[in-house]
Amino acid sequence: MNPGTLIAGDFMSLLATHKLAPVPIVPASTAPVQTQATTVFAFEFAEGVLMAGDRRATAGNVIVTDRVDKVIEIDATSLLAIAGVPATAFEMARVLQTSFEYYRRSQLQPLSLPAKVRALARLLRENLPMTMQGVGVVAPLFAGLDQTVSPAKPQIYFYDPLGAQFQSVDYVASGSGSGTIRSVLSFQEQYGSPRPSQMKLGEAVKFALRLLMVASEFDSATGGVNPATQTYATIKLLRSSGVESITDQQQSGFLKI
Repeated sequence: MNPGTLIAGDFMSLLATHKLAPVPIVPASTAPVQTQATTVFAFEFAEGVLMAGDRRATAGNVIVTDRVDKVIEIDATSLLAIAGVPATAFEMARVLQTSFEYYRRSQLQPLSLPAKVRALARLLRENLPMTMQGVGVVAPLFAGLDQTVSPAKPQIYFYDPLGAQFQSVDYVASGSGSGTIRSVLSFQEQYGSPRPSQMKLGEAVKFALRLLMVASEFDSATGGVNPATQTYATIKLLRSSGVESITDQQQSGFLKI
């Protein structure tokens, strides 16, 4: 696409027209120790999609903080979960938020789900030079509403750091603790009762918290959940009606059920 050509409603084309990169790329021969944010996952439950992440960020063997929110509401019908370098991922989230809102206001209608999915893939591809240098790597998850069916159906997508996009059927995970979480999700889906896709809200939230507890036992970069220290997860739901957040207080209550 010619950078000088502005496509109506395309915020990233507007940035290109003014020679503004959505994710600045600064090559370097040596890179500092990066802050990393892990672990995130999403799965279908009886009422929609649950997306969750622990709150730990690390830099090498140092715990930077246990207060990072890795699941971000992009708009009223879209969620982004970040795994990788938070500085890059948060910038991508801000660009997506602005891009979706810019399209909605300029075209008087929301962006379609396929277009939203491609918008994130485009940002990841534009981040390729940083990814190839081993810095700024992001492997996000995305959930959005397919409004071409009635009622609107939540869909889950995952990406590799190069921008390839894939649609998940039931569940997906990303980050350093994802192997453990995928294993437990797979077991529960095949042999458990209820399966994640059959769980009601309380069961789904409790299951998500326990997934992070298990992952933290095998992965030091996963913060896990610890009610004794009031350390909980970031959990958001995507239903046909839109996005909803599960507070720490609600999580504490569900754990006691």
